[in-house]
Amino acid sequence: MFNFSKPLDLPPQLHWKYANEPELLAWTIRARNYNIFVANSMSAFMSLLLLGLSFFLYSAYHDLNEPWRILSCLFFFTFMSFTISCMTHQRMNFAYRFTPSGVEYCEWKDFPKWALTFLKWFSGMTAIIFIYLATIDPTFLIGALIGPGGMGLMYLSMLNSKRFQEMHTQYHHYAFRWEELTQLAIATNREVVDLKYSVTQEGNDFKTNWSLNVFCKRKQKEAVANFIKPYLSPDVPFIKAKVNVPMSTD
Repeated sequence: MFNFSKPLDLPPQLHWKYANEPELLAWTIRARNYNIFVANSMSAFMSLLLLGLSFFLYSAYHDLNEPWRILSCLFFFTFMSFTISCMTHQRMNFAYRFTPSGVEYCEWKDFPKWALTFLKWFSGMTAIIFIYLATIDPTFLIGALIGPGGMGLMYLSMLNSKRFQEMHTQYHHYAFRWEELTQLAIATNREVVDLKYSVTQEGNDFKTNWSLNVFCKRKQKEAVANFIKPYLSPDVPFIKAKVNVPMSTD
């Protein structure tokens, strides 16, 4: 019925609540759990800003041979665009598990330590290249300050900022019983099955009404929704609608 890839092992920080119950359906997926339009708009704005800076560098290198001018500016634009896209297009790991008791899922994101290593070595190598080029034309010192210098500062800030690393490291687990789900919706704008729920959280004496987004593989959301439907109460609405995908919070 489904063609999901084999679920990945959970990180040691996370555990299934209903691990002793039979698994009805499970999968793991990497998804962008935020408003994609906003992220794409921010990325486009930053790309335009980088394009302007690249033209500025091109003008600053007016005494340099044309191939070197083009190559250095193209390198700056490409690398900085890649760095920004890594920030605006991050993905979260999601693991879903359905049992007779209900649906539970884990989400996690580890701090990418490989990025620190890459940034350190790459900024060091480009600094050497720019310093060498500065012996040919002193204007390359401007590029050394903006390019490798900026990457070096970024590396140091990422390495020494505990808060920054915590922002990029998350481990969450959520579990809901079937009777707590109040609406089932197939999203028309994302590869998502949206489940609304109403629960009384520990320590509260009132109901919390919110929704959880079940991220699916492309073209599988209808199959997932049809799988979930029989486990819900008969009066639970089953609709198709545009849904919001808010950032997850602690």
